[in-house]
Amino acid sequence: MMFHSYIRGSIAAAVAAFAATAYPADFPDKQITLVVPFAAGSATDQLARALGQELTQLSKQPVVVDNRPGASGFIAAQLAAKAPADGYTVFVTTNTTHAANEHLYKKLPYDPVKDFAPVTTLGRGGQIMVVNSDVPAKTVLEFIAYAKSKPGSISFGSGSSSSRVAGELFQQMAGVQLLHVPYKSNPLAINDLLGGQIQMMITDTATGLPQVKAGKLRALGVSGKQRSPLAPDVPTIDEAGVKGYEMSYWFAAYVPAKTPPAVVARLHDLLVKAADGAAMKAFYAATGTDAFVSTPDELARFQAAESAKWGKITKAAGIEPE
Repeated sequence: MMFHSYIRGSIAAAVAAFAATAYPADFPDKQITLVVPFAAGSATDQLARALGQELTQLSKQPVVVDNRPGASGFIAAQLAAKAPADGYTVFVTTNTTHAANEHLYKKLPYDPVKDFAPVTTLGRGGQIMVVNSDVPAKTVLEFIAYAKSKPGSISFGSGSSSSRVAGELFQQMAGVQLLHVPYKSNPLAINDLLGGQIQMMITDTATGLPQVKAGKLRALGVSGKQRSPLAPDVPTIDEAGVKGYEMSYWFAAYVPAKTPPAVVARLHDLLVKAADGAAMKAFYAATGTDAFVSTPDELARFQAAESAKWGKITKAAGIEPE
């Protein structure tokens, strides 16, 4: 059974799951660091900063965001995995590091299962296909025709595995040949898209939509099953002509593997409550992200199911592990 069919992000249920757990009386009593695998301005960074704001209010301790972009999340994942297992370093990440990378690379410098203890999911959402103003295409089908007229010369950028696989899957399903240009993070790719160095991106809505609303980029489609309430006039890529196309992403929190269960439970309680705070609600609303929390065990099962799904997607897209 797929995870989303039995977990609905119930904050009350997620907190109640640990109601009987004996929390450490003095945790936290110092600064908490949220390690983020993408650059400032990325969707994950925006979420972490909203989460940190709420976590500070709840814990009465300072919370800092440590951005460690690059290498498809390898740098941040290694740092978080090797941090002291005391609950004061939390890895706020996505399916890039914990579901997709193992299918995109032959060897990882971290183990997404063995090196981490799951805490909770934090949200999920869709992506948006955007092109710069120099691209003549106004629709997905026009972009496909444009790409077919210049095989291998139209480029797409990506700064996360979600963004990369979305582009690769688009190529495979639309029958076009594009040039992939990798970046450390999606905001960096957006900068080059704005500058005309690349022509297209399928990126998280939080990064792409503001540029569309500012009139700097053109939106051709969204990657989910339904249109985004933030851009109701933009069709899904599926309805725009690439039948069956769908891609999404998710956020979650992890700590180093040997973190004591009582500390994990306390962090879980804090993070789930933080996810229901005003700053997080504003993030969800502004970015079209669905609020989505879980117990640690549910996250572990969800991650396993997502890894299997991403394995099928990368195989279908014809992506060979690097």
